[in-house]
Amino acid sequence: MLRHRSRAVLTGLVGLGLLASACGSSGSDDGTVATFDEGLQAGVKEGLQATSTTTAAAAEFTSIEEWEELWAQERAAIVERIKGNGWGTSADGATLTGPEGYEVDLTTCPAGWSDTEGLTDTTIKIGHTAPMSGPLADVGNYMHVLNALLAHYNQNGGFPDSTGKARQAQLVMRDDAYDPARTIPLVDELIDSEKVFAVGTVGTPNQVRVFGKLNERCIPHPAISGHNSVGDPVGHPWTTSSSISYTSEALLIGQLVEERLDSEFGGDAKVAVLYFSNDFGTAFDQGFESFLASSARGADIEYVTEVVEPAAVTMKDPMTTLAAEQPDVFVAAIAGAACTQVITEAAENGMNEQVPYRILDSACKVPVRPAELGGAADGWYAVGGGYRDIMAAENDDDPWMVFARQVLADQGLDYKESSSFNSGFFYSWPWIQALLIAGELDGGLTRANFNLAFRALDMTHPHLYPGVQFNMDGGKDAFFVEGSDITRWDEAAQTWQLITVVDVSGRTKPCHWDPTANACS
Repeated sequence: MLRHRSRAVLTGLVGLGLLASACGSSGSDDGTVATFDEGLQAGVKEGLQATSTTTAAAAEFTSIEEWEELWAQERAAIVERIKGNGWGTSADGATLTGPEGYEVDLTTCPAGWSDTEGLTDTTIKIGHTAPMSGPLADVGNYMHVLNALLAHYNQNGGFPDSTGKARQAQLVMRDDAYDPARTIPLVDELIDSEKVFAVGTVGTPNQVRVFGKLNERCIPHPAISGHNSVGDPVGHPWTTSSSISYTSEALLIGQLVEERLDSEFGGDAKVAVLYFSNDFGTAFDQGFESFLASSARGADIEYVTEVVEPAAVTMKDPMTTLAAEQPDVFVAAIAGAACTQVITEAAENGMNEQVPYRILDSACKVPVRPAELGGAADGWYAVGGGYRDIMAAENDDDPWMVFARQVLADQGLDYKESSSFNSGFFYSWPWIQALLIAGELDGGLTRANFNLAFRALDMTHPHLYPGVQFNMDGGKDAFFVEGSDITRWDEAAQTWQLITVVDVSGRTKPCHWDPTANACS
């Protein structure tokens, strides 16, 4: 099903967007399109104009011990900030406070709620759902990385507590096959039967089906999703995410096109996007609509789309349809095995030769293994979400990457077996840091302290390209990552070559999620 918008229609969208509030959100289901925050747009534009073809190295450490020393110092600073400002659970247990006006009314937690559920004097029980079967099964390796990383810290002293306890973390994994209808009962099982301390989920459709319940039950919920709703510290204060938001990603890609309209596209361009028919795909689509509505050059960009089911076994039909549109830019806003299929189809239907910019979104860069595609991925671009590649030969001597590979090997896993191991370390690392920080706070490890640790986290993430910050700031900044690398696959060099790094940390406004409108309000 091809959806096509003429430039005249887009001109109308620009006017409509200017009437909307500049809240940094995507549009809603009723067709309303909101503009992006001007500061966010300006930051992305500045970053794209300052392009660099050099490969950014990680922090110049020679051992994992040096990394651990840095993190210990950063954790101590966070603990000092929290204690110095008197944040945490009030003496009467009624309120949790944090940075920049972050506040949670604990009296609304359900009867019988326990701040230490899932904890014993020696264990921490964590629950996590993810696809371990179906078309996105490879993504389930995120959980295997978290399990391996927790095992490493378990073996090296565990997770100490200011009350004198030292606990071992236990991960309870459940397979939802990326089906939100399966996620719901699995989360119920984790919180009602397993009585876990916190719950992780993978995927936007899955997150939006369960985060309301988890917040009503006052259960920490570090999700893997770039949906706008994860950035709602008021309405959903127990849910956080490390991902770049899909809206910011769409803005970055749109700005990339706009910057090249005159120099490379002769003044106008056609952008074709293939996206999933779920909350993830819709968020990206609405984000690009919002960019067009806000852009002074929106009328010069023609936007066509094809929508595909996440469970589709082939991408041939939608890719054939989009190839016939002869776009200047193609964007794959999908995930899983479909990403590799898209690259293969583009090589077969002529898009590789005819479309100068072929772009993978951050969720798509993860499962693709370009070196195994016989040259089909040569010249493809990726907005990678900021994290580096555990498989890249250039990282063979990088102390963090060497450590990460060994952590997997200790669990009998080969880092070359799955591209998802790469992003798995990106998502798992903040779990470790938040558990360690929460343990140092007054009262030791509790759900409230764990949640507060996430909301105050400001550290150097070893898996990110230098220049991409990793921080959250309570009620003011609800997104850890607001930047990304832009890379291009070089078949001859067998590597993703870095084009530039863009970071607009702190410029994405928090979302006030309105479930009835399915948008930020």
